[in-house]
Amino acid sequence: MTDAESTGFEKETPSILTKAFDVLNSFNQHERVMTLSQLARASGLPKSTVHRLLARLVELGALEHHRAGYKLGLGLLQLGATTPAAMLRDQAIPHLVALQRWSRQTVTFAVLREFDVVYLEKLAPSDSPSTLASIGGRLPANCTAIGKALLAYEDLDDLAGFLPLRLHQLTPHSITNADDFVEHLRIVRKEGIAREQDEAQIGLHGVAVPVMVNGLAVGAISITHGPNSPAGGQIDAALRDTTAQLSAELRSYLAAAPGRDRIVPRTLSDPPPWS
Repeated sequence: MTDAESTGFEKETPSILTKAFDVLNSFNQHERVMTLSQLARASGLPKSTVHRLLARLVELGALEHHRAGYKLGLGLLQLGATTPAAMLRDQAIPHLVALQRWSRQTVTFAVLREFDVVYLEKLAPSDSPSTLASIGGRLPANCTAIGKALLAYEDLDDLAGFLPLRLHQLTPHSITNADDFVEHLRIVRKEGIAREQDEAQIGLHGVAVPVMVNGLAVGAISITHGPNSPAGGQIDAALRDTTAQLSAELRSYLAAAPGRDRIVPRTLSDPPPWS
């Protein structure tokens, strides 16, 4: 291959990948099956381009035919199940189920990505109020108890230099001033528990505790409830006990076999999620 051909390939490949992900990212919780025309509109790409990409994505197992349209393929689920985050979720599931049965409230498990939380699991009773959290979905960390629990165990002096001056706002009660938020995180870290009141959704309160492994908050568990939850102050103790048990199990799991420690998302020496 000549230098010109190599250069051309390097320029073309990211463009193709970007367009392919534009198509894949067109699917969402409400549009799980989409036609060629819908995908072209949602991705902003020409129909001819989308048609070619669809054929290749189907061949690769990333998409599947579904009646007159397309759906995300199970090949993506298989890939997602091999991520370190999926391992954390697998280890957490029994604890989340027990916590949800006890509390009869919405229980979530999430990890930190940049200044957002990404939800790995959500367990909710059928009569629970609807929440913004969804599996695989993102919410601004500053608006949620689970996000505060994760960020509070980062280097807060370093975090203060990276936060935008004005943070995301989901309700009038969201903390939007960066300096105020960092000071709030210092309190969260001191108390070991994070709270939100009407900051993500009006009428909903949240409590969260991080899952600690080797000095890092590798995930967090939260309970979301209404202002008059029957569980009351017992939620704090239940969350502390649950996360302590899960943290101990994760440490044992990682120590049980050589190389498993690499599964932990990062170490203390790695750069923070936002850098």
